[in-house]
Amino acid sequence: MSITATALRVLVVGGSPRAGDSYALALADSVVEAFVAEHPGAEVDRLDAFTDVAPFAARQTEAKMAVIGGAPVPSEDTEAWDGVVAVWERLAAADLVVIAAPIWNHALPWALKLFIDTVTQPGLAFGFDPAEGYHGLLGGRRAVVVHTSAVWSPGVAPAFGTDDASPYLRGWLEFVGIDEVSEVRLHTTYPTPDLDERVERAHAEARAVGRELAAATVGR
Repeated sequence: MSITATALRVLVVGGSPRAGDSYALALADSVVEAFVAEHPGAEVDRLDAFTDVAPFAARQTEAKMAVIGGAPVPSEDTEAWDGVVAVWERLAAADLVVIAAPIWNHALPWALKLFIDTVTQPGLAFGFDPAEGYHGLLGGRRAVVVHTSAVWSPGVAPAFGTDDASPYLRGWLEFVGIDEVSEVRLHTTYPTPDLDERVERAHAEARAVGRELAAATVGR
């Protein structure tokens, strides 16, 4: 994949409402800062999943079903559908997607699931063929997923939680055609004597991922 410097766009999808107290958001920023340091002309769009995405409710669903059926979007649903498309356009415009995805209750925060349900629309994020099945329409992009957790960590006993978030998120990215996915992780954020050291290592990893992606992104 090659991308011209003038066309570079980065979408940061914030999946935490904790602003400056979020480890996931801070690590996502480290990825982006390292990337932009190598591509200073890149445009960064920050989407807050908790505030920038409307509920996907009755009007949006009626519009989606009309689209699936090949019918025009009903006039009473046009405004709601335009909002859906506007969120999708922010994703479609991106060359690099950085998702801050803390693990909540073993899975994704509800706002990230809302973002996914909003942008994953027929003819926009995926197509379907009765003989071949689904195919993603957002290929040619790269993604970085930042996962953090307060207690769960790889290899712990089930009593300390599970990670249903990262398999789901990676599966969704592949479903829409984004199969070049890097991960940055910080497990756990529960206070321990070595927490500061582990946080710094995670930020170093995040910056390294940003630089690696920047080096691989040289013209499209």
